[in-house]
Amino acid sequence: MYGSVRQMATALSRLGSGALDLLFPVGCAVCGKEGRHLCAECEPSLPRLEPPYCLRCADVGKEPLCDWCADAPPAFDGIRAPYLHEGAVREMVHALKYRNVRSLAPELAGLLAAHVRKGLLPSGVLTPVPLHGRAERQRGYNQSALLCGELAKLVNAPARAGMLRRTRNTPPQVSRNHDERRTNMVGAFECVVDAEGLDVILIDDVVTTGSTIAACADALRAAGAASVWGLALARQSGDSHPVV
Repeated sequence: MYGSVRQMATALSRLGSGALDLLFPVGCAVCGKEGRHLCAECEPSLPRLEPPYCLRCADVGKEPLCDWCADAPPAFDGIRAPYLHEGAVREMVHALKYRNVRSLAPELAGLLAAHVRKGLLPSGVLTPVPLHGRAERQRGYNQSALLCGELAKLVNAPARAGMLRRTRNTPPQVSRNHDERRTNMVGAFECVVDAEGLDVILIDDVVTTGSTIAACADALRAAGAASVWGLALARQSGDSHPVV
């Protein structure tokens, strides 16, 4: 009578975040207390990215540089992230990315803003890592663009959406090793604006190997960018993780 579970899930995913919040009251991802996606009492318990990590790509446990950054330095100047992609952080990212809980974006951007205010990366123009057009149409939004817009307001930084275009809808890379992942992303982006002399900060939700940020940085450098940094909410730990 009401159709399949898949059809119902699809219908719910098309609702705005406000409507979803009415159907499913907002609760803390850690303790479940209603009111916010993350309550003030639980925020300090989130899994933080702490040294040692690669000073360039932030690969966990690799210091001062991981083998990739030491042997073949990527085009970006550095990647920074406040948290590990574990526990409640992973749940919140997944909800923003796949469950249409767009109301999470301001709170997660607030966590990023606190990290930016520590002065761990230089100032620059914020721009989101783009989705392929087909993927964005299917999802209805780009979670990285939502984070970028909210972060720009919080830290009073310039933001330019649409600096990059994803030229290939790259396949999932779960079964690929590090070198295959990096090769798979080569040429996947192009810069569609004049970036001459710009300092650019790429905003993403999660960094795994850094291959996506590296491919974006290649495109920005080719367009004249003076520096390119990556900033994500979370960094994946371990050597066998998928690329996001």
